[in-house]
Amino acid sequence: MSAADETYVEFVTARQAALRRIAYAVCRDDARAEDVLQEALVKLYLAWSRVQGTGREEAYVRRIIVNADLDQRRRPWHRRRSSVPLELVDGPARSGASAEDRIELLAELRRLPPMQRRTVVLRYWLGFSVEDTAAELGITEGTVKSHASRGLAALRARVEMPLDVG
Repeated sequence: MSAADETYVEFVTARQAALRRIAYAVCRDDARAEDVLQEALVKLYLAWSRVQGTGREEAYVRRIIVNADLDQRRRPWHRRRSSVPLELVDGPARSGASAEDRIELLAELRRLPPMQRRTVVLRYWLGFSVEDTAAELGITEGTVKSHASRGLAALRARVEMPLDVG
C-alpha cells in the first residue's frame, strides 16, 4: 500500500462516522446517506493526491456529500424513506434533551425543504459560520441567513423543546 493510500485509509477510518452523520443529516434517508457517503469516499480517493495535506480534506468531502445528494435527488428513481437511525440519537444530548426529543427534532429536520435543512445542519449542527456555510453550499451569505432563519422558525413552530443553536 502506498503512503497516499495509507493516509487516505487513516482519514476515512478516523472520520467515517462523522461523515456518515453529515450525509444522513443532508439526505434525510439512511440508505441514501450510505450511498452518498460511498460515492463521496470514492471521489475523495480519486482526488486524494491533490487534497491530502491541505487541511481541507474534510471540507472537500462534505462538499462532495452535498453535491452527491443534489445529484441523487435529480435522478428519476429517487424515493424517500422515513426511518431515523439510532446512531444519530444515541450520543449524549447537547442541551440535555431526551432521546425522544432528539428523535422528534430529527424527524422535523427531515421535513424541512432541502436547502433549509442543509443550511441548518451546516450552521447549527456542524457549527459553520455564515461565510463557511455559503461557500460550502455555493450560495450567498444573505441566502444562508434567509434559509437558516426560515428553517429554525419552522423547527421552533413544530418542536416543543428549546433549540440550543446559539
